[in-house]
Amino acid sequence: MQFIDQARIAVHAGRGGDGIAAFRREKYVPAGGPSGGDGGRGGDVVLRADGNLQTLLDFKYKRQFVAPDGRRGGPNKATGASGDALVIKVPCGTEVRDARTGILLGDLTETGQELPVAFGGRGGLGNAHYLSNRNRAPEKFTEGRDGEIWQLQLELKLLAEVGIIGLPNAGKSTLIAVLSAARPKIADYPFTTLVPNLGVVRRPSGDGTVFADIPGLIAGASQGAGLGHDFLRHIERTRLLVHMVDAGSAAPLDDYAVVMGELEAYGHGLDQRPRIVVLNKIELLDPEALKQLQMELAVLSGLEVLLISAAAAQGLEALLAAVWQELGIQSS
Repeated sequence: MQFIDQARIAVHAGRGGDGIAAFRREKYVPAGGPSGGDGGRGGDVVLRADGNLQTLLDFKYKRQFVAPDGRRGGPNKATGASGDALVIKVPCGTEVRDARTGILLGDLTETGQELPVAFGGRGGLGNAHYLSNRNRAPEKFTEGRDGEIWQLQLELKLLAEVGIIGLPNAGKSTLIAVLSAARPKIADYPFTTLVPNLGVVRRPSGDGTVFADIPGLIAGASQGAGLGHDFLRHIERTRLLVHMVDAGSAAPLDDYAVVMGELEAYGHGLDQRPRIVVLNKIELLDPEALKQLQMELAVLSGLEVLLISAAAAQGLEALLAAVWQELGIQSS
């Protein structure tokens, strides 16, 4: 399935139905008078969060959405039927903005949550509304109002409690594959991961916590370089970041600094988010060199550094224990 996390759509609420001019023409009713009914209201456009959707792919192929119009009024003061609301399903985690101003209109984070984004036009008035002592047979009526038209920008931000970050090839996809049932594409070259991967890791209580493997950042990602810029927004909702550093890299300390620099440059407080620093691929170093690197990284980050091997499933229990502790989840 193709992953699309941004889309622009146009929504057009329904037009209100017209009122009509009509007069009662009934036997034994000598002074029938005006009886034109009002038009029905146009249909609204509503966005609804759907937990079964994972991407905004549908909006790549359909970008115009028009709600039904209201029906015109009828005789005997009958009001026309209102147009049904047009419900558009979007994934949970979708932010909705006015495409022209960028103003946030709503944030749909829970299944079933709804956001009206365009209101239908009011129905017109029939001539029965214009009856007066001075005009006993009015022929005046009004047309329905047009519905609202909006250009919307949709942005999907993944709903994950834990985000796994690091440079390309740091082992993020391998870790999420080992911890969960996710099966991301994994290879021994950078940029294997082209889209975020979600995996559910079972808590000690038996519930699941969603982990997100964010595609690798590189220097300049916050300014648009590489893949990371497109997916930095997905880290905004996470409560905790697991920062993975490749122990076998030529310059692990520089790798750590690059990612932290990009988080700071992107803003939104990402560099202040609670973090767990992890050295991965520890099997590539001898014990003495590994201990030295762990100490240097701890000094640089100001945090305890955990040692793991995602490929060999080493140190994962300690990592998960640290994750549960940071999230306030009891480990026993």
